[in-house]
Amino acid sequence: MNTLTKPSTMVQAPDNGSTTPGYMPGFGNDFETEALPGALPQGMNSPQKVNYGLYGEQLSGTAFTAPSHQNERTWCYRIRPSVKHSHRFERIDLPYWKSAPHIPQDVTSLGQYRWDPVPHSDKSYTWLTGMRTMTTAGDVNTQVGMASHIYLVTDSMVDSYFYSADSELLIVPQEGHLRFCTELGVIDLEPKEIAIIPRGLVYRVEVLDGPARGFVCENYGQKFDLPGRGPIGANCMANRRDFKTPVAAYEDRDAPSTVTIKWCGQFHETQIGHSPLDVVAWHGNYAPVKYDLSTYCPVGAILFDHPDPSIFTVLTAPSGVEGTANIDFVLFRERWMVAEDTFRPPWYHKNIMSEMMGNIYGQYDAKPQGFVPGGMSLHNMMLPHGPDKNAFEGASNADLKAEKLDNTMSFMFETRFPQHLTEFAAKEAPLQDNYIDCWTDIEKKFDGTPGKK
Repeated sequence: MNTLTKPSTMVQAPDNGSTTPGYMPGFGNDFETEALPGALPQGMNSPQKVNYGLYGEQLSGTAFTAPSHQNERTWCYRIRPSVKHSHRFERIDLPYWKSAPHIPQDVTSLGQYRWDPVPHSDKSYTWLTGMRTMTTAGDVNTQVGMASHIYLVTDSMVDSYFYSADSELLIVPQEGHLRFCTELGVIDLEPKEIAIIPRGLVYRVEVLDGPARGFVCENYGQKFDLPGRGPIGANCMANRRDFKTPVAAYEDRDAPSTVTIKWCGQFHETQIGHSPLDVVAWHGNYAPVKYDLSTYCPVGAILFDHPDPSIFTVLTAPSGVEGTANIDFVLFRERWMVAEDTFRPPWYHKNIMSEMMGNIYGQYDAKPQGFVPGGMSLHNMMLPHGPDKNAFEGASNADLKAEKLDNTMSFMFETRFPQHLTEFAAKEAPLQDNYIDCWTDIEKKFDGTPGKK
């Protein structure tokens, strides 16, 4: 176990010795925060001279001319400009972290697949060396699609930093407690929470309680946003106030350091002589954020039938095609089931979306056996799937009283693109070879007698 109580070199305001990072509530807000009083310019972005001898620099998450309601940028006031945080690059290999298009010739992605949890080992892994890609979809070079990963982390990154020029990362812990020390502040993350690290943001990952394991959705496309609620109205699902963005924190530390960059699916290293986490103050709306999944408020049918699973969408990354997501992040958590004369579990279906599911804890109602915490399943586009026989029989014959689905939390990374298995997913990860057989014993029940059920 690797345990750390506080990144002692990170300074945030107010610096009162607290071991808990500070946060500001809201999603997509325009924030302003400073770790030293007077470090943040007022009334302008780029004064001739910034207080404390800081450099003003803009980090843009969208094109300059993006519509105002979509435009994202943050002004940073830092000890050194970012051009000092890179030097000559050297190509390196992280063999288990793959990017789309990645279509191994000897791997069949057409099928319904399920995996047991990827086990820990006696090896040491950091955030970078412990990443294991399960599937890829789309094309990282044209900035469409995604990849899904499992992470196994035992050790903190020491004088080592990372950023992805390709993607934003949606992180879903399943066990362990991590700390993300970013240019814009510190996020502590544990199971039942998620975090989003924006494209281009530099950070390092420390282990507070390990070993740690979890899931990552790497989004190549437009950034995650809250879904439109439509006739649901202004409340329920994920509410903006429950998202938390860190307050400013910085390091002023000289030490030989490595910065690793993911760019067009390739990894490069550069050597510098200091920490790049040197933003003393910032303002803007392009920032990391975390969210407590236990605050997600499900909605559903209260008489009969049940809506499509899209009703459980926490975040969506649009594709440019209205109503069709590049990625949806969907949550199945504790909730009451009350519908009358209704088959309550997810019904049998096939659709144009590819569904990569993960189990955080508990039991998933459509697959009560075999889908264990830490496990994943893949139902690729236009492949049928649904309850196994036991789930079907139980739901078809249940006494339909109000029932609480308790101690359960699973999620889905859903994309409009086919998801291709990596060699790791097909050959090294603990694939359940018999998963496809879970539907074998479903019986023919047809009876042509009029009125027969």
